[in-house]
Amino acid sequence: MNDTEFDTALVAAAFRLAGEQGWRKVNVAFAARDAGLSLAEARARCPSKAALLLRFGRLADQAALADVPVDGSVRDKLFDLLMRRFDFLQLHRAGVRALLRSLPMDPPLALMLACASRRSMRWMLQAAGVAATGARGELQVKGMMAVWLWAVRAWERDESDDLTGTMAAVDAALQRAEQAASWLSGHRDTPVPADEPEEAEAIEEPPLPDEDEA
Repeated sequence: MNDTEFDTALVAAAFRLAGEQGWRKVNVAFAARDAGLSLAEARARCPSKAALLLRFGRLADQAALADVPVDGSVRDKLFDLLMRRFDFLQLHRAGVRALLRSLPMDPPLALMLACASRRSMRWMLQAAGVAATGARGELQVKGMMAVWLWAVRAWERDESDDLTGTMAAVDAALQRAEQAASWLSGHRDTPVPADEPEEAEAIEEPPLPDEDEA
């Protein structure tokens, strides 16, 4: 089992338990035991629930970026990228919804998730050919965060098998963003490769606790 397979199995177990018991009752050790994984390896790769959650976000990004659209407008590419990300979330739907329900009662977790989501949305923009750097880039990322949060609320309520409601919300939010700003047209930005290292961001990743959480 390689690192990606290990992380995928650990994350799947954690979010399965979250769906059954709630996010607050999940910890890395329980998830590793549930998945039949090495506790030592789990400790080394995800020393805390915060690390596990960040790993989940990276896996969602990898799922979205695995097959970046080549043709189409920036808006079309962003639609495809965001829906691939939702397809990944859908695999762990019950657990993700449990996580979202816990956020109002856990401000530090909500802040960490917001910071991680900002990084993810910058990657989505850059994958679609928007540079997303500098002061203009920060506004672009804020716009994408608004699109993502609107779509997440729709996804929470979407009970359809094909995520029809989520697709409609993503499309509508991108349309509003396109009408409000010129950056979705892609005319003013120089496309960058999706695998090019991103520049330093205004909000840095918060330090991770080094102990397993209860």
